[in-house]
Amino acid sequence: MPKSEQKEKLALHKMIPNMITLMALMSGLTAIQFAIKGKIEIAVTLILVAAILDMLDGAIARLLNAGSELGAQLDSLSDFLCFGVAPAFILYVWGLDEAGKLGWIATTTYSAACALRLARFNITKPLEDKKSAWCSGFFQGVPSPAAAGLCMLPLFIWFQSPESFTTLSFANPLIGVWTILVAGLMVSRIPTWSSKQLHFAPKMALPILACCALVFASLLHVPWTTLMVISAVYLISIPFAYRKFRQIEKDLNHSGEDLTDLALGIGKED
Repeated sequence: MPKSEQKEKLALHKMIPNMITLMALMSGLTAIQFAIKGKIEIAVTLILVAAILDMLDGAIARLLNAGSELGAQLDSLSDFLCFGVAPAFILYVWGLDEAGKLGWIATTTYSAACALRLARFNITKPLEDKKSAWCSGFFQGVPSPAAAGLCMLPLFIWFQSPESFTTLSFANPLIGVWTILVAGLMVSRIPTWSSKQLHFAPKMALPILACCALVFASLLHVPWTTLMVISAVYLISIPFAYRKFRQIEKDLNHSGEDLTDLALGIGKED
């Protein structure tokens, strides 16, 4: 038999994670389409759908043992479009264009920061086993899906109360500044929580599932209020993540990197 015919065939289930990633990518692209049409609420909803699909593709890849370099690169490209380009574009179409040059600067800065963050993640992931403190359950900076949620916080407020910004002439410039701050959090090396930190005793399974049901029901009935609360809780959690990281770093007798340097992204690479 020719050598080419002896190659191992790819099982269909191994392609499922990549299919889910492509669905997320299509959601991001469609969000841009609806934003152009002025249907901002639908556009934001599609970004949330993309975030859910982004969580699922990695989990299913691990479950099916279907991880691949192609999937990793496709996931990064999808994340850049769905959480780097689409949210910034939606904000610009919605109101940042009225902030003049600041609005466009904020839009491009956010997208560039997302690209830089994903590029850093791609090149440091093979070395993460050398960074025990980071691998104990922390991200370096705010991950792109969470950053997308944070930058769209003004939209969540506006959906809940459309008159919120109409009486404030300085609202649009403030939204531009907020977007730039979120961009800074993405490229920083400030420790933020990862799902690796979430460990619970078996007896807590039912209460946790009940809380998940509560959050899900809230998202269905009062989605924008729920997302406002989730965004606020996430912001509040960042100082606690910083404190926990320092504690773990101390317990592991780590190199003693100064987190002032880490926050600026100039800490030494091990």
